[in-house]
Amino acid sequence: MVIETKSPEETFQLGEELGRKAVPGQVFTLTGDLGVGKTVFTQGLAKGLGIEEPVNSPTFTIVQVYEEGRLPFYHFDVYRIGDVEEMEEVGFDDYVMGEGVSLIEWADLIEEILPEKRTEIRIEKDLEQGFDYRKITVEKLE
Repeated sequence: MVIETKSPEETFQLGEELGRKAVPGQVFTLTGDLGVGKTVFTQGLAKGLGIEEPVNSPTFTIVQVYEEGRLPFYHFDVYRIGDVEEMEEVGFDDYVMGEGVSLIEWADLIEEILPEKRTEIRIEKDLEQGFDYRKITVEKLE
């Protein structure tokens, strides 16, 4: 499925819609260049899960855990990961195999350890379409 958004608010709303539909154990992978709106999308997803506290990229902690929503939310940012073995140290498998919802930013950097069953989300800019234009591809892998 390909969705085109024309504002950060629309990108947020798409994330929120997917968050409302998320089920226990669901894993989202998120890829896209710096500045495409990954954090805005993630904030929408968290809102759809019922999380009210501020959600920001956990760039220096690898994973941020939010438990006050209708499902636990595990937000990973693996941009600065040096080796996939670091993911074992933070309990990656326990999170993604658990009953919460996991979202992994920069997921292409840890492709070899991602679960087969996941929802891949790719956000792309096209400045010819406008500064706030985003092409968002959502693909479920089984």
